[in-house]
Amino acid sequence: MIVVKNSIVSDDVADQRFCCDCTVCRGACCVDGDSGAPLLEEEVPILEAILPEVRPYMTPEGIAAVEAQGVAVRDRDGDLGTPLIDGSACAFINYAPDGTALCAIEKAFRANHFQFLIFNFQFPKPVSCHLYPIRVEDYGEFTAVNYHRWDICRHAHGQGEPLYIYLKEPLVRRFGQEWYDELLQEISNRHE
Repeated sequence: MIVVKNSIVSDDVADQRFCCDCTVCRGACCVDGDSGAPLLEEEVPILEAILPEVRPYMTPEGIAAVEAQGVAVRDRDGDLGTPLIDGSACAFINYAPDGTALCAIEKAFRANHFQFLIFNFQFPKPVSCHLYPIRVEDYGEFTAVNYHRWDICRHAHGQGEPLYIYLKEPLVRRFGQEWYDELLQEISNRHE
């Protein structure tokens, strides 16, 4: 384990390689599962503000799910997440012509970047999605930063760069540049 400020970072974040390839999995992480994408409390008003920009990229079923449930729901553990369509796909789903599940928030962001900046939303999707396959759990005194292994991502495990490099942008987004620089130093110290 690696300790960075008040975070306990799994060794896997430093050691494991990962490279997402949606042409293989078809975006299954947006469809499978028993709850929506985890959300931070501060992301809820942002999603509410950008919803008019995102709505044209959503499916009719996703729009109906958000109208019925709101942009965020609490799961059985009390955690915030995106609403689901019939208990399966994320309500903010969009499909490519080949059937690959994509993020409607990200599509809207890429198409309407300047409008999103008006809402001070500078990133393409919720931070938990941006960080995947890293999952962050807050335990009050400390935050756990772990590599989530899911069978649907088996093709991506061991590919590409180490997670801490592959996910630099979302790690900096979530924890800040100073935290990330300290993580790099701790990883470097392990190899001396």
